[in-house]
Amino acid sequence: MDISQITPDLYVGAQPLPADVPALCALDIGLVIAMRSVRPHPAFSQPPLTLLWLRTYDTFFTPIGMPAFETGVRAALPVMAQGRKVLVHCHYGRHRSVAMAAAILIAQGVTAAAARQTLRAQRVAADPNLWYIRRQIERFERHWCALSREANDQPVP
Repeated sequence: MDISQITPDLYVGAQPLPADVPALCALDIGLVIAMRSVRPHPAFSQPPLTLLWLRTYDTFFTPIGMPAFETGVRAALPVMAQGRKVLVHCHYGRHRSVAMAAAILIAQGVTAAAARQTLRAQRVAADPNLWYIRRQIERFERHWCALSREANDQPVP
């Protein structure tokens, strides 16, 4: 199994195999976010695992959209708040999964630059500085900050 622990509650990796499910459960992974174009194996949606499949591609022509990042972040944060862990994976654990992990870190209050640095330090295969991946991470940081400002501007009932 090719996964790396990024923070105490966040892992990034390459596509796990169904045979890896017991090891994922032993790590207390509560959510598996699959950032692949192909449907994940049903084994990853069996309790105690929850699967979120975000069908994404890894090209500069088809960048990961803000709705996908936001969906992943909004699924991951409650799992982490419950003390469980999140695994984000793509085919090789270099780009799409790293971008989503960066988005999760940004939502936790880390800057895009610090998120990229942490991911690179904790996962040798990670390439968060590839120009179109970096661009989307930075776009998500602006997007999330705007959402946060909007939420703070809402009047209290």
